[in-house]
Formats: sequence, C-alpha cells, structure tokens
Amino acid sequence: MAAREQMTGCERVIGALKGGEVDRLPLITPTSVATVESMAATGAYFPEAHTDPHKMAALAAAGHELLGFDTTAPYFSILLEAAALGCDVDWNPADAMPAVKKNPLERWDDWRPPSNFLDRQPVKALLKAIRLLKDRYGNRIAVVGKVIGPWTLAYHLCGVQNFLLGLVLEPDSVRELLDRLLAVPLQLAAAELGAGADVLTWADHATSDLVSAAAYREFLLPRHQQAMEQWPAEIPVILHTCGRATDRLGYFTQTGFTAFHFDSRNPPGELLNLANGKLTLVGGLNNPQTLLNSRVDEVRTAVEELLRAGVHLVAPECAVPLRTPNRNLQAVVRAVRDFNRRQREHGEK
Repeated sequence: MAAREQMTGCERVIGALKGGEVDRLPLITPTSVATVESMAATGAYFPEAHTDPHKMAALAAAGHELLGFDTTAPYFSILLEAAALGCDVDWNPADAMPAVKKNPLERWDDWRPPSNFLDRQPVKALLKAIRLLKDRYGNRIAVVGKVIGPWTLAYHLCGVQNFLLGLVLEPDSVRELLDRLLAVPLQLAAAELGAGADVLTWADHATSDLVSAAAYREFLLPRHQQAMEQWPAEIPVILHTCGRATDRLGYFTQTGFTAFHFDSRNPPGELLNLANGKLTLVGGLNNPQTLLNSRVDEVRTAVEELLRAGVHLVAPECAVPLRTPNRNLQAVVRAVRDFNRRQREHGEK
C-alpha cells in the first residue's frame, strides 16, 4: 500500500475490485446507503427519490458528501425494472422500501420484454441520475450502477412460488423465460455504462433459503456466464446475492463476475478460501443488528474483525435499513480509514 494517496477515488475503487494494488483501501457501497436521516439532510425523500432523477442523485450523493464513501449508488431498491416491466409497485413512504403489489404473469410462455423498456420513467430516472452524478464528480469517486438479474426479475414478474414451482414442473419453459429476461439487465447495464457508471452491481437472488446450489448451476450459471462474456473487461461487475452462499461460491467463481457482495451469514474466512483469488469479496457487515441497532464502538469492532479476517472491501451486506443512524455508517468509514493509516504507518517504519 502506497504511503500517500495518488489515485482518484474512481481509480482506487476499480483497482481494488480487480484485486490490484491501491494507495489505500476504498470505501465501497455496492447497494444503497440511503437513510431517512440523509433524506432529511438533502430534502430528497422516498418515494419521489425512486423516480425523480434530481432527487435520486441528491440522495445518492449523500453517501459521499455526508457519510464519506468513495462511491455513490443511486439505485435504492430492486424494483425499477419491475415497475418498468409492468409490475404494480407500491413505492411506499420515506421509511419503507418499495414492494410489488401484484405479479403480472401467471403464464409467461408468450411474454417478451417491451421494446421501449429504456424509455419508461423509472429507468429513465436512473439513467439521468447516473449522468448527473458523473457530471458532478467525474473521477473523484465511482458511480455505481445496478441491474436486477433474470432470476430476481422472474420472482417479480411471476411471483416467487409460481416461478420456483416452474423449476420442477416446467424446467424448459423456465430456461426460455430466463433467456428472455437476460436481455433486460444486459440492455440496462449497457445504458448505465453509457450514462457514466464506473462499476456495476448485478443483483440476482438465487439464495440458498429458496433454491439449491444445483439449481443455480443448472439454470442461472450459464446465463451469468453468457452475460459476462458480453461485458467489457475494464468495468468491474459485483454479483450481489443475499443469504448463505458457501455452497455455491465455487460456481460464482466460474461466472466471470469481478467481485461478490456477501451477506454477514457467511464466514469470511471460508468465503476467502472458496473464492481462491478468483472473486474479490465485498461486504460482510450485518445490517439489522450491527448497523441499525449497535453503538458506534460496536460497529468499529465489526469492521475491524472483517479487515483482520482478510476482507478489505468492507461494506453493508445489502441496502441498509432506512432507519440506520448515519453515525454508524460514518463509523464504518472512520474504521477503514484508521486501518489504512495504521497500515501506512507500519509500512513507513
């Protein structure tokens, strides 16, 4: 680690995600760090910040301006594509994330993504917000785009139970649906890259509490590989999957994703061994207990434990609970910066 900061924030984030040498460890947020406290500070509240690009950008900027992260992530939920694809979405008030009220597809055989998907308001707002943030920050920090993968989109469109039942009863039909849905994140990812995103989070919730590792291997792994084969190598892509993942991490290493954003339920040492240098690990901080309900000193301890375990890109495990105190997120930043300082001082001795 170099003695002085010599990289831009964007260079540092991209370099660290790719496993390269950086002047200090960056502070990365693959998913939302929007809080009610930040909404009050910026005047950009949910639900408007989900679909108004200026409010979306203002709230996302708080992740850097108020909290101190080296990234800004303007996609706060997982439902922008779902809304654009026809799901009935309840955007909810400032202290609640959006939810799907009704899944539009009971049958999906004839369904195709709409040709004007990128022109629908939730998607247009995200693309505009990315442009606003890139214009504001340039390379000072990294703008994190996000797309929802075909597995999660199938949950939204078909309903979880209906879709998972299809894995057993109509596997060929499910494969065809996933192939059609894969076009959605690929199209949006390309548009986000064109709007100025420096990094992409790919959220696909093939979680162990719902599907087996074998189902991931059979149905989703080939589509993730196909997606990454088409993706420019210079842009890091972070796979986000909630829940325990040790039983499928070996498959994740075969996808071509740059990094894996992991849940606190995964032992970091075991994940590092399984990743074997093929995936950079990001995340690990528990949301409901540590970030939402713990004291600042307890947050710092949790960060330091992850750093000592070898996870150097410490971040919240998922979008933070909206009532998370900003002081706890700022404690994450300070803890990582203190670790950087100690590493630098040790290197100078």
